[in-house]
Formats: sequence, C-alpha cells, structure tokens
Amino acid sequence: MQIEKNIILESKEKNPILLDVYYQKNMEPKPIVIFCHGFKGYKDWGAWNLVAEAFSKAGFFFLKFNFSYNGGTIEQPIDFPDLDAFSQNNYSKELDDLERVLEFITGPNVYSEEINKEAISLIGHSRGGGIVLIKSSENPKIKNVITWAGVSDFRARFMENTPTFIDWKKKGTTYIVNGRTKQNMPLNFQFYQDFIENENRLTIHNSVKKLEIPYLIIHGENDPTVTIKEAQMLHKWAAKRSHLKIIENGDHVFGSKHPWEQEVLPHDLEKVMNATLNFLKES
Repeated sequence: MQIEKNIILESKEKNPILLDVYYQKNMEPKPIVIFCHGFKGYKDWGAWNLVAEAFSKAGFFFLKFNFSYNGGTIEQPIDFPDLDAFSQNNYSKELDDLERVLEFITGPNVYSEEINKEAISLIGHSRGGGIVLIKSSENPKIKNVITWAGVSDFRARFMENTPTFIDWKKKGTTYIVNGRTKQNMPLNFQFYQDFIENENRLTIHNSVKKLEIPYLIIHGENDPTVTIKEAQMLHKWAAKRSHLKIIENGDHVFGSKHPWEQEVLPHDLEKVMNATLNFLKES
C-alpha cells in the first residue's frame, strides 16, 4: 500500500491545504474517494487513517484532507494550534477548498496512471456531509455521494434569536469549548454573515433536491449530535436517488474516538465501511 501523508496544496492567495492519499501502486486506474471531515475535525482524527487503509485495500484511491481554515497548520495538522484561522472559517471557504482538491486530483498530477478521473465519489462526515452534498449538486465530475452522520440544515445550527446568538452578533465573536483539548475555540460572526449572503447555495435541501447521482445516507440510531431525523429528512428530499442505512445503537462517530489506538476499526465504523463499499461497488 502506498501512503503519502501531508502533501501541501499551495495557493498564492489562499491558505494551503494539507492532504493524504492511500492507494495500491499498480498502475491500474482506480475509482477516487475524497473524504471531508466535520466541525472541529481533521483528516487524522480517530480511526480515519484506518478507514483510508480499508478503502485502499478495497481497490480505491482514497484522499482525505484538512480544510484550510480548520485550525490546523502545515507543521501541526492534528488539533487546533491556529485558532485565528478557525475563527475565520465558513461554509463557502470549505466548498472552495473541496473544489481546489477536485481540481488537483482531476488535473495533471503524478497519480494520473493510478486514478480513474471519471469515477469520483465524495464522503462527508457530520458538517462535511452538508459540504459534499452541495458540491455534488454543483460539480458534474461527482458520480456518487455518501454522508456519514451528515447534517441536513446549516441555518438551524445558528439558533437565531437565542441569547447566545444575540451576544455573538453584538460582540462579533463567540467561543465553543472543545471538550477534549479544553480550548475555547473562537468563531467570528462573519460565519453567519457568509451564510446569509449565500443562503440559497448553502441550503442543503436545495442541493439534495437537485441531486441526480446515487446517494448513500449512513447514520447512527443514537447519534446525540446530529439526530436520526436529519438522515430521514435527507432521504425524503432525495426521493428514489438515495439509500438510507441506520447503524443500530450507533453514535455520531460510530464508536471511534481520538486518539484511536487499536489496529482495527470500531465495530460500528466497520459496518459503515462495509455498507459504503457495497454501495460504491454496486453504483
């Protein structure tokens, strides 16, 4: 297995993107899977490296990356050393990052003999689920889309008119406690303003209704972060184009945690992988 970590995707005017690729080096074109992490996430969180290895062993070219404003740096891609960047992140920037990754992998690159540029699938976890759904409705290069514990509504997460929201608007910055790292992670009000300015594009319902490609929805039955009702709504909006897989008693991260020190996938995440691979092979 060929594993290449922390490849830097440079840009003159934008933050660099750090990405990993996993594949079997055999000069045979392989379908591409691109994975997008969620809020307060990163490409090396928990068991995502084991997920990458599993896709590679199954014959896919797997790519995962850090969104450029996720709070990581080139030198320290794990956790959140750059809270200033984190505060400036928004959905539009993440969609732009994903487009940059797509342009990289479908353009001239050193992997041309190893990839099938006509077979690209996107997977998004949690907030990343919303990002891949919007991008899949915009970019005809995407042939399949999968959400793992994916969100159905970005606007609802702002909880407008609550005291917390009103205070955020007044002060310009709000703080979110990271339970694991104990950091107070800042989020500037521009995040909400960007959503309002681009609301039609950033309304997930609009994108799902336009989808014309196969769509797999995987969700944990007991997800406390993104409830199963959101998966059911996504399935309803996508009508006959989607498949819904519920992981019995599953949580938001399918049994994973960070750090994940075992050499095998959590049982629930293995179920997620099996369902995803079956979907991709049948699509």
